Amino acid sequence: MTTDSPAAASDSSASPEIQQDPRLWRKDGWTARVIKNEDDDGWAVAMIKDGEPEPALVGPWTMGRDKKNPKPLDAAAFGTLVKTASEVLRRHEQQLHAQLHKRVTVDGDHGDIDVTLDIVPDEYEPYALLTAFDAFGGQLAQQRVEPTFKLSKSAAQAWAAGGFGRVGG
Repeated sequence: MTTDSPAAASDSSASPEIQQDPRLWRKDGWTARVIKNEDDDGWAVAMIKDGEPEPALVGPWTMGRDKKNPKPLDAAAFGTLVKTASEVLRRHEQQLHAQLHKRVTVDGDHGDIDVTLDIVPDEYEPYALLTAFDAFGGQLAQQRVEPTFKLSKSAAQAWAAGGFGRVGG
């Protein structure tokens, strides 16, 4: 059942599209689509966040009572799917953040120094920023390095001991 008429959907002042069909639900920035499983005779459900080209989640879907057609989507299933797909995206973002941002703490002359490496994955010219902060969060030094630079405790300690001079990498 579609709650918005085609005329309302084309009206730019209309609320976001809500669609609740047995095999397709759209609501709150998500689309759940029940699809034929290409690997066997079963069914799958794909969860796609609005504006994303690929599904955030694809998983098996339950067969209906006739053991031939899929079970229809409902509000409870859609809510669970949105929660699960959101968690998948959150974990992916955390993993990407961990890959692109490193931090180590070393001893400096006046206390702890936090050294961070932030990789900027530019398609054409990727680079990284190596930055040193004092114990109060004040920036002591920063320099651009290769995105392949390996931040380690010993490399950070050597950079700090050398007065934050140019590092290789």
